[in-house]
Amino acid sequence: AYAIAKIAGVKLCQSIRNQFKKNFVSLMPTNLYGPNDNFDLENAHVLPTMIRKFYEAKKNNHSTVFLWGTGSPMRDFLHVDDLATAILFFVENNSQKYDMYNVGSSKEISIKDLALLIKNISGFTGDIKWDLTKPDGTPRKLIDCSRLNKLGWSPKYDFKLGIKDTLNWYVKNHHK
Repeated sequence: AYAIAKIAGVKLCQSIRNQFKKNFVSLMPTNLYGPNDNFDLENAHVLPTMIRKFYEAKKNNHSTVFLWGTGSPMRDFLHVDDLATAILFFVENNSQKYDMYNVGSSKEISIKDLALLIKNISGFTGDIKWDLTKPDGTPRKLIDCSRLNKLGWSPKYDFKLGIKDTLNWYVKNHHK
């Protein structure tokens, strides 16, 4: 349903652009993270799930954090503030050649390296165990952002700082 909704939105913008000559553009973001994310362990995405798991493991003095799969899939992450600047960029520069642009950092990190990064930022000192009975998901999800970069936009948010800020937001808003 999620993929169909995204495709429907792209096709709607293309139709309006073609039929009414309006400069509608679809922006397709990569995996987003940041304040106000969903940290629910049952249905959150990988980055906020890891933040919560490592935070709670440290807080509760657990010796191990269990994560799904092998850690080998590669992902691209973008801070929500960078997506906001991309949206403003398009509003302010409304004569675009294409009807769709990918918005991402164009930098990949493995799920394993992401886990190690969040472990370090959270201060958790225990072990990470990978549950090989759980799926990895798609091996690679990197989007080509060259169209957008050629127009002069690029993300500015430092990834490590973004994770730290997201962790701090989670602690402040979910554990008072």
